[in-house]
Amino acid sequence: MKYDLYSLLFDLCSSGGVSGCEDDAAEKAAKYLSRFAEVSRDALGNVVGKIGGDSPCILLDAHIDRIGLTVTSVDSNGFVKAVKRGGVDARTVSAGEVTIWGSRKVFGVVSSIPPHLSKGDDASKAPDLSEVCIDTGLGEEAQNIIRAGDTVTINGAQRKLLENKAVSPCVDDRAGVAAILRCLEILEERTKKTCALTVVFSVQEETSGSGATTAGFASGADEAIAVDVGFASAPGVKDEESGKLGGGAMIGFAATLDNAMSKKLVSLAKEKDIKWQSDVMGGSTSTNSDSIQACAGGIKCALISIPIRNMHTCVETVCIDDIEATAQLMAAYILERSEGNA
Repeated sequence: MKYDLYSLLFDLCSSGGVSGCEDDAAEKAAKYLSRFAEVSRDALGNVVGKIGGDSPCILLDAHIDRIGLTVTSVDSNGFVKAVKRGGVDARTVSAGEVTIWGSRKVFGVVSSIPPHLSKGDDASKAPDLSEVCIDTGLGEEAQNIIRAGDTVTINGAQRKLLENKAVSPCVDDRAGVAAILRCLEILEERTKKTCALTVVFSVQEETSGSGATTAGFASGADEAIAVDVGFASAPGVKDEESGKLGGGAMIGFAATLDNAMSKKLVSLAKEKDIKWQSDVMGGSTSTNSDSIQACAGGIKCALISIPIRNMHTCVETVCIDDIEATAQLMAAYILERSEGNA
């Protein structure tokens, strides 16, 4: 049965999985992946699926972690202090809703000084995260439930929008996970055996990239396709630095990417009538592809990005059609390589 990509994406995005503490998100993704592959978790917590086949071995990677906060202290009034874990934008956190992943999940709100009480420049600037507190409403009980080191996720609504769009926290990069799962579903419908595949839902991309580095080294892959998100056009975002929401899969061109693979993806997108757009970068890509291509003796690597708006906020916005286009393009590439024509 074909995935309902809305339901799949929202379910993947409903997990925690702040970078370095990905277990709940990884376990959910592993259950989905087990439909297609033998699944295991490595020492760092990466979800790894193996699908047997002939040469070449292709690695598919999407990171499972999300940005968030880390608790630094809890006072007797139930107020929690926290610091960033990953690229959290402090401007979007103030007066927001959060979940603290203590011994049990605790709902909290980020405290905000009312404008009536703000003074001078404080009224026109976002406070640094070190200056704000999370109000749990628990009083002293909070110290029995929450400890320093616990993670915090920033909450947001999951909604379907018009024109096949969706909004949710942590679309970065659960959209990539969804695209790979949909790709495997497409391949499952084909009768011919594909080349060998290693699927990695990697940890710690938002903080260190270590998950992709270790998994890439262990994979023994000949080639890799990393799937992440890219910037979609929006007010204040330059057209030449962004893709179009609904414009299709963003095929990366950069010094760290294999140019022949990128060109092959373009050729296949044109041949198969899959919507695509270029994503041109200078040197590195700031994605897992940078780590993977330097693993072991080197792995040829391509990057397909899914355009989203409002990256690293709780209202990341994506077009479902772009997830489908990314899945279709990956599947076309794998089938082409399986036939030895690439």
